[in-house]
Amino acid sequence: MSKNSAQYSKQYGIGIEKFLVGKSFFVTGATGFLAKVLIEKILRAAPEVGKIFLLIKAESEEAASKRLKDEVINAELFKCLQQTYGECYQDFMLNKLVPVVGNISESNLGLEGDLAKVIANEVDVIINSAANTTFHERYDIAIDINTRGPSHVMNFAKKCKKIKVFVHMSTAYVNGNRQGRIMEKPFYMGDTIARELNFNNSKIEPKLDVEKEIELAMKSKKALENDEDARKKMKELGLERARKYGWGITYVFTKAMGEMMIDTLKENIPVVIIRPSMIQSTYKEPFAGWIQGNRILDLMILYYGRGQLNEFVGDPSGILDVVPVDMVVNATLAAIAKHGQVVIQKPEVKVYQIASSVTNPLVTKYLLSLLHEHFDSSPFLDSKGSPIRVPLMKLFTSMEDFSAHLLDGAMQRSIIGSSNGELLAQKQYEILRRKEFANVYLPYGFYAGRFDCSNTLGLMQIMSEEEKKKFGFDIGSIDWKHYITNVHVPGLMRNVMKEKRGETLVGAGNKIPGGPKFYKSKL
Repeated sequence: MSKNSAQYSKQYGIGIEKFLVGKSFFVTGATGFLAKVLIEKILRAAPEVGKIFLLIKAESEEAASKRLKDEVINAELFKCLQQTYGECYQDFMLNKLVPVVGNISESNLGLEGDLAKVIANEVDVIINSAANTTFHERYDIAIDINTRGPSHVMNFAKKCKKIKVFVHMSTAYVNGNRQGRIMEKPFYMGDTIARELNFNNSKIEPKLDVEKEIELAMKSKKALENDEDARKKMKELGLERARKYGWGITYVFTKAMGEMMIDTLKENIPVVIIRPSMIQSTYKEPFAGWIQGNRILDLMILYYGRGQLNEFVGDPSGILDVVPVDMVVNATLAAIAKHGQVVIQKPEVKVYQIASSVTNPLVTKYLLSLLHEHFDSSPFLDSKGSPIRVPLMKLFTSMEDFSAHLLDGAMQRSIIGSSNGELLAQKQYEILRRKEFANVYLPYGFYAGRFDCSNTLGLMQIMSEEEKKKFGFDIGSIDWKHYITNVHVPGLMRNVMKEKRGETLVGAGNKIPGGPKFYKSKL
């Protein structure tokens, strides 16, 4: 039996824990949802890991250290480690985690002095988890972080003497307007979804030049610097460019271009690209139901539970592709161990899609029935302490029908309540908010792609039984009823709301949310 065959036998598996021991990591986006779960799992599974350098955007080393303590070390997510190490917990964490002041938008990541040299000499694995996840961001900002940022991280990786693998955390939705079964294939410079979908007439489709897109964004920013509508125009530019090339929103378009930059610049560095679908709360590890921040699906759940979103837009028979964050982390660590210990002459870009739409689809109408069942048995309470009863959510299959329904309902309430012009204007504003919220959800409520996960399933096949227990990511085993009703929704209440049932939702003002702060999703 060859060494490689033995390495991937049922007895030995990939050797995930063995690989992690003594390895040093460099992680960007370290205070984000996904990166924090990844850091926690590494420290819990392999406490003998080397240093984990965390790139943190801050004004000073002191400010970076404060963010590390406030947002990572003291986070509830790490309570299992706190219990394990007791009084030694802070010392253990500070010995392993090294805050590094920097910014992926800057050349050399803004790193200076001896620390940059130390990292370049010590790091074995780089994980780029930094991203701007606002769906309709200004084009210049999205490109700066999601497209130029990865190229800056890769250029730094080429200075690292011990680098074994470069991991880029992407999203399955970089596949844009592709339909049907979507395979795990990398993007190469100049690829466009529009040319791919219109293959027979590809010559008439515009070619994508990433450098020119970067130049366009920067020139447009400069040209509009004195324009009071600059923000709006830069957002419109991003959306226009995305749709021109076959992507629906600026976020995934700029992420796709980031993947192209990585492939172009990689030289001899092995690259792993992780593409999860909609990432949700932990399934089991380190405990069930932990989540951070407002994700697009969660906003819909919360406002439905409050009786503020009884109708929405979507395909009842469509599939919502969601995955628990701990399964994404486990698959990522398995991929790191596999590719980090295999020496090949011509390093490749290996894509791993971590998604449920093919292996264990969650149908929209089933999700809605689970939510109705949950809030019927465990309702929110209104200001008087009475339970808020919600009907089964009604879905409209087009924005036109949804808009007409909202307008009709608002007009009827205005006629019954008052003929006051101010009240009518308020109702019109509320309709606008609901339509804005629905438009953000639209690309996912009607998404026609189904993400193939053959490479990810292949990882599971070469894991030992012990590894499957410690680093499991069998999405096919998820019981959606249990996960949604017993894990995710209760976790959402506990971790996002930070309030008891019956109190006003954070930032809600008893209205559907609006504005750029709400329209973010870390997919």
